[in-house]
Amino acid sequence: MGVRKILIADDEDRMRRLVGDFLKKDGAFTVIEAADGVQALERFNNNPDTGLVILDVMMPGYDGWTVCREIRKSSRVPIIMLTARGEESDELFGFDLGADEYIAKPFSLKILSARVNALLRRVENDNRDIRSIDGLEIDDRGRHVYIDGIKVEMSPKEFDLLLYLADNEGRALSRDQILNAVWDYDYYGDARTVDTHIKKLRLKLGPKSDFIQTVRGLGYRFEVRK
Repeated sequence: MGVRKILIADDEDRMRRLVGDFLKKDGAFTVIEAADGVQALERFNNNPDTGLVILDVMMPGYDGWTVCREIRKSSRVPIIMLTARGEESDELFGFDLGADEYIAKPFSLKILSARVNALLRRVENDNRDIRSIDGLEIDDRGRHVYIDGIKVEMSPKEFDLLLYLADNEGRALSRDQILNAVWDYDYYGDARTVDTHIKKLRLKLGPKSDFIQTVRGLGYRFEVRK
């Protein structure tokens, strides 16, 4: 996986040092520290390559739940919540906010390290099914689409159409090719169906709508102009 950057946010200096030193000892991670929730958000926003976030629930400024909620507005980075309380209701609340793991203090550093590595492996595997194209993310496995981190709702056919176009990036595709691939070879509808769905798809893509280019007299091409 290479060296990954981890943000550790906890108002206890000793806890940050313990966790940070343990994770850094094998050279697989670099660590950013934050002493409160406000600093955690600032440092996360200033380090967009952060691979994982460890948040203490009880922090001054913003608590860990607030930080988790704010991060989830723009990022799907793995988040581990740390808490001195182990109540089920707290855990469920954290998961509802988008936390991936919930660990009660005191905890084993070896267990925390194992959870960190497991989460990063899962993300790495999931990313194999995600096409990331200049702010457009297409999650093949989950069948989700994100534009600049914001989820865009699409019908099953709109998703299939976008996926087919992206899979053939740079190729000029005729309407018949698109119709046969997306609507199946047994579909005998009008090729204008393609135009209608392309129009809807462009509306939903918003600022990324120009990724779908019209090829006059033929059909369409998916291309990102650098």
